Amino acid sequence: MVSGPECSKARLTKCDGRFAYSHSKTYNNNQKTKYTNRILDNKSVFNISIWKVGGVAQLVRAHGSYPCCRGFKSPPRYHFSSSKFMTHLSKQEIVKLLTSKDNDTLYKRAYEIKKQNVGTKVYFRGLIEFSNICSKNCFYCGLRRDNKKLNRYEISDEEVLGAAKLAWESKYGSIVLQSGEICRPKFSSRIMELLKKIKSATNNELGITLSCGEQSEETYRQWFAAGAHRYLLRIETSNKELYYKIHPKDKEHSFESRIDALKSLKKLGFQVGSGIMVGLPFQTIENIADDLVFLRDIDCDMVGLGPYVEHSNTPLYKERANLMPKQERFDLALKCIAILRIMMKDINIAAATALQAIDEEGREKALLAGANIIMPNLTPTKYRSDYLLYEDKPCINEGALQCKGCLENRVKKYGETIGYGEWGDSKHFLKRK
Repeated sequence: MVSGPECSKARLTKCDGRFAYSHSKTYNNNQKTKYTNRILDNKSVFNISIWKVGGVAQLVRAHGSYPCCRGFKSPPRYHFSSSKFMTHLSKQEIVKLLTSKDNDTLYKRAYEIKKQNVGTKVYFRGLIEFSNICSKNCFYCGLRRDNKKLNRYEISDEEVLGAAKLAWESKYGSIVLQSGEICRPKFSSRIMELLKKIKSATNNELGITLSCGEQSEETYRQWFAAGAHRYLLRIETSNKELYYKIHPKDKEHSFESRIDALKSLKKLGFQVGSGIMVGLPFQTIENIADDLVFLRDIDCDMVGLGPYVEHSNTPLYKERANLMPKQERFDLALKCIAILRIMMKDINIAAATALQAIDEEGREKALLAGANIIMPNLTPTKYRSDYLLYEDKPCINEGALQCKGCLENRVKKYGETIGYGEWGDSKHFLKRK
């Protein structure tokens, strides 16, 4: 009979590039099952003993080789609620990781957690950017309503279906339908019919993610019923004050409406994704730490984040002299991916195309920092140069099959495999469901 409180905490402390575990325990129980694991972090080996009570891991004991641990007042905490650990980092601990110079150790740790929880399989999401028409006027985006230099387009249904069939025949497993934000009945009805046509044309074998901005809950419900099961709606920043520095402050750009839309999507049963830009004007390291906490607190199933890359036809371009160098934005975005993988071990994390706008191997480096999703571009080539949220976007002149071959070689070069023919749904979502 179990009596008294059962809980366990373990501390992970870093010193000289190595990690040491310590532990505390409170339990009163004589019916326990012991499991022992060995954990290797760099040069230190630990025996981890787990006692399960009622099928739940309540106690963890670590013993083995402990390196010295001087000068760390508040190491990250690891709470064990199952035979595998979950990580709960405070904002202050996230700030320390974001400002640390020891990037390699962070990336290696994140990659180990990725391998343990989602594996080394990369899932392709064929990206179809079917319209660049947008009702929003975001200060950072090349698709903004007031960009009069942009040639607006809307791909025909036949072209969308052709791209979707190509994804299916190429065994991508999933596609992403992405557009500017339009909240009109005609637009909503078109998407609903497209979803039905795509499902029919691919024998219901193609997974579908939508990224079409804020809509009414009823529209989301209709799209879900028509076959979409994932939705990406990036918050861009969780700081309300900063939000209105990069968006107009009006009813069309409401911070609260963005949050409400994320809640509606989750309530309706979508796998919900969000994300941020890293290295924005006016953004602080503390803001970014808050963003990562926000993504954890809303319990998102997938994340797409990348470095802010400026566009000359936007209001924020005038702040370019105040930006951190692009390489620093790139490095900071990789750190965010790694920290998210440590914090949310079983979510899907995209290797954003914006990373490749700064570093030719940016998406592949993101895989080694914890990402597991890549989005090859299936948009017909003649439209791609008109879908530029930021400048220096890569691969705008490559054909769809050329893009596939290039990414396939890049992924394999880094020791990963591709989950062809698999939806690659978020394990985090499936466990919660």
